[in-house]
Amino acid sequence: MTIDIPFIWTALNEIVKALPVTMMLTLIPLLAGFFIGLIVALIRVYEVKGLTALANGYVSFLRGTPIIMHIMLIYFGLPLLIDTFVQNVGLESRSQLIPISVFVLIALSLSAGAYLSEVIRSGITSVSKGQVEAAYSVGMNTYQVMTRIVLPQALAQSIPNFTNIFIGFLHTSSIAFIVSQKELTGAANIVASTNLKFLEAFIAAGIIYWILTILIEGLSFLTEKKVTAYTRGGVR
Repeated sequence: MTIDIPFIWTALNEIVKALPVTMMLTLIPLLAGFFIGLIVALIRVYEVKGLTALANGYVSFLRGTPIIMHIMLIYFGLPLLIDTFVQNVGLESRSQLIPISVFVLIALSLSAGAYLSEVIRSGITSVSKGQVEAAYSVGMNTYQVMTRIVLPQALAQSIPNFTNIFIGFLHTSSIAFIVSQKELTGAANIVASTNLKFLEAFIAAGIIYWILTILIEGLSFLTEKKVTAYTRGGVR
């Protein structure tokens, strides 16, 4: 067996066409998951009555089960719920018209929300109570304390963990291929099967993932350096 080096470049040019789908399956869930995670984290930190148990159950279930299972549950379960609801209100079922990518994005967003809630929660609890009490003592209300004191520090300290989850979901997006989403890994499978050059195709896909990961790490480093400038004596 020999490696067809020139075909790696050919495969790379074909596989990279699926990059927009991969970025969509990565960025949208992370953005939606951030807001879900922020709400869930605040509920858990402040032990909101009636919602804390629900938030704990959500985090426990989503973190305790594989992401591939979340995709399958949403993919098969949500259309059933939609059909049942619309039939009960006397409308015609249209769930089959919903793009598969919508179900994948919902599943990944819920998963991202569970993981990000833990990151945000640990960031919030890392801020010292002395700073919070000092803020209250100068007349700030709870909203001002959260937005001016707690969250800026919590989110800055959480950047390394955010980066890990970002990279993790970039790689996790490859699971979407099981429901026919043609992202990077799916494209590599197609190129490999069509040309019977599996090793070359997956080397090309690996190079793309590696480059993306390096870019994310670089962006994370610059962002962390900027937002934590206050710890080094001020913004530079």
